[in-house]
Amino acid sequence: MKISKISVYQVTLPLEHPYRLSGGRLYFDKLDSTIIAMDTDEGIRGWGEGCPWGSTYLPAFPRGIRAGIEELAPQLLGLDPRRIDFIYRTMDTALPGHPYIKSALDMACWDILGKSTSLPLCELFGGRLDQEITIQNSVPTGTPEEMIESIKRGQEKGETIHTCKIGADVALDIERIQAIGAYLPANETATFDVNRAWLVDDGVRVMNSVKEPILYFEQPCETYEECLQLRKLTSHPIILDECIQAYGHVVRAQADSACEAIGLKIGRVGGLTKARRIRDFCMETGIRMNIEVTGGSVIGDSGAVHLAQSTPLTHLRATWLCHEMLTVDTATGGARNKGGKTFAPEVPGLGVEPIMDVLGEAIAVYQ
Repeated sequence: MKISKISVYQVTLPLEHPYRLSGGRLYFDKLDSTIIAMDTDEGIRGWGEGCPWGSTYLPAFPRGIRAGIEELAPQLLGLDPRRIDFIYRTMDTALPGHPYIKSALDMACWDILGKSTSLPLCELFGGRLDQEITIQNSVPTGTPEEMIESIKRGQEKGETIHTCKIGADVALDIERIQAIGAYLPANETATFDVNRAWLVDDGVRVMNSVKEPILYFEQPCETYEECLQLRKLTSHPIILDECIQAYGHVVRAQADSACEAIGLKIGRVGGLTKARRIRDFCMETGIRMNIEVTGGSVIGDSGAVHLAQSTPLTHLRATWLCHEMLTVDTATGGARNKGGKTFAPEVPGLGVEPIMDVLGEAIAVYQ
């Protein structure tokens, strides 16, 4: 089997509600997604998606994916997409670094491998586990009242873990935490995601003023070193997210006892191949995970849910379905919200069928 053609589609994904994070300094009302179709000489087509959360969130931007695919696609034509590690080494040789560019291509190779073996991806990632995957409700920065309204929208879908974006101001953050804590019923929990907005000083004052022991705080500071310093000065569980970009980062975090959990973002670490390796390390060393995408439609979401479906609940906290926040749907099938829980599709591969009227014409074709 050989890769015979790679087609690239650009899709604008409007958000149903405008979204602010990192203390409100970052604003988004739509996402720019790159979806690729990878065709083979045996008639099997694989799909993949790469979608940064805009251009201001991380060192990744949507047009960068498409520029990178222009570099990589000619190197992949004629190769066997089922040779996943060889494909990845080829990409790393042709374009060192830039892991977010490679995620969609990597996902498409996995989709082909699943279809060629008649297996869902979760079976290839270690085997489907008979379990429900909890969905997180992502709550944008706002006033306490606005954030509680966003929590209510998630509760209507059955969601019980709420990731609340804070980080603007110490007094306001404490007010938000107290208001949300008072509102939530006993069977629901909150993560307060700072998205790097605090200095260590801010984090110490906020976290040490909160007495509820079950709260998580996510990526409180910009750098790993600042987060590690805060870890030593506070007692609440910390989730490292944006600073986990490669296998070595989670190895260092484990050695330094820097966190109790991580946000494992598929696109940020370079795709399902790299994410699976990090997942396995976390399982061996006792680190809990949220396994999810950075952004995108049901295509990308489904890849993350397949990895989560093969991860024991002892080490899996939740996932996030970004496509729930969009006004357009790019595909039929895929991992969907079923009362606050989700499941990996049972059909071979990713389990999605893109809607070509939504994707439109390919903006680039390599063959």
